[in-house]
Amino acid sequence: MTASPRTSGIDAVFDARRRDEKAPSAVFATFDHDGVTHHGSRGTVDGTPSGAVPGPHTAYRIASCTKSVTATVLLALRDEGRLVLDAPVAHFVPAFADVELPTPDSPVPTVRMLMTMSGGLPTDDPWGDRQESITDDELDALLRGGLRFDSVPGTAFAYSNLSWALLGRVVSAVTGSPYREVVERTVLEPLGLTSTGFTVDVPASGGLAVGHRRGDDGWEALPFSGPGAFSPIGGLFSTTTDLARWARWLASAFDPEGRGDVDGVLSRASRREMQQVHRSVPGVGAHPGGYGFGLFVEHHPDFGTVVSHSGGYPGFSAHMRWQTATGLGAVGLENATYAQVSVPVAQALDGMMADAEEARVVVRPWPETLAAAEAVEAVVRGGAVPDGLLSENVELDVPLERRRRLWAEAVESVGGLVGVPGVATGASSIVRDEPDVPDASSAVPSHRVWHLPARRGSLRLEVRLTPEGRPRVQTISVRAVPAR
Repeated sequence: MTASPRTSGIDAVFDARRRDEKAPSAVFATFDHDGVTHHGSRGTVDGTPSGAVPGPHTAYRIASCTKSVTATVLLALRDEGRLVLDAPVAHFVPAFADVELPTPDSPVPTVRMLMTMSGGLPTDDPWGDRQESITDDELDALLRGGLRFDSVPGTAFAYSNLSWALLGRVVSAVTGSPYREVVERTVLEPLGLTSTGFTVDVPASGGLAVGHRRGDDGWEALPFSGPGAFSPIGGLFSTTTDLARWARWLASAFDPEGRGDVDGVLSRASRREMQQVHRSVPGVGAHPGGYGFGLFVEHHPDFGTVVSHSGGYPGFSAHMRWQTATGLGAVGLENATYAQVSVPVAQALDGMMADAEEARVVVRPWPETLAAAEAVEAVVRGGAVPDGLLSENVELDVPLERRRRLWAEAVESVGGLVGVPGVATGASSIVRDEPDVPDASSAVPSHRVWHLPARRGSLRLEVRLTPEGRPRVQTISVRAVPAR
């Protein structure tokens, strides 16, 4: 597959990564709603020059990317009416009833709290990553021995793997089947994720990468942990081909054309629900955001919502990431502990979005919003108010007579307006132009802000419309912006 100009930047990112010897090997892929657009790999799976070269069908552990699969199963059970997300976890895991809560008025953590990392349990990555193989009986013994809490359940975010081990038990309790069998039957098989599974004999035609850690004399191979009670936190193996297919399916919930969609696993509405912030996370990334259901969500000022999840297991690092507005995305897998493959994948997707015109978020205003903006400008210039333009609150909030006086003062403070409606410098032409022109923009379809040029600056106008079937203007803001 030949890299397009849009995706070739990921090769350069991983070339630099290879020079820094972050891992014995790396595999990566980019995708959009139509499919995988580029595959690449670097290094050998054992770190030696003569070792096997990985490819798009080589399996690596995807670690905590598994949590999005667990979340999908839970939401599917909810949608079938078999699970209530606000039910206490003790209803499904009886041993949790022996857990002493942090305060007398603490609620028992619910399924929803655990899914949003707000069950009050401490962050536990290094410990949790080593618990995969314990049995259900050993997990029950752990619970009966008592737990410690960092916060009252339902009040704060903390990344808890134990929470997701408990959620795996919820799946088993509701279905009467082992968690791993439910995942295989209800998610992996219907979506055609044929090279994804919980054991080292996962049927990946490109073989299996062995995990490594950095030692005194180079890379040291690590043994695999087997499946157990903690598999719901991160037990899956997968390939970049399958992981990209999984990410595309999640992203397809936002695609109006439904490209990459597959019916019968989880509805588009529930997949969109997964990709909303349900618990804010200070410092989740470079932009504001939080945790959804098994996924992190960031809100980029230029590119809108970006959804992701990383995975870190002994010997492995994984990351998947996509933009909801376009479906542009990237995945990466490496076989080294703490490799943080999220860094190059995020860098690559940022470059892809910057290079793609359609990736910049442009809100398309309603036609009624554009018409209202033109009418409001005419009123500000001194014209009469058309019938039906303004909602009743406008006059009640600030009488029109007073508004006109304030508008006149604002215009005078910037030396008077220049140009006339209908020419390139006037708002009447601006609101008819493309919605992403620099002089005019909309935060949401019912909103419009634009500038009228003046002799000593500009006049900033802003309107917001009502939610009525025939929307009217409910807010008019006019402000002088002096030249600097």
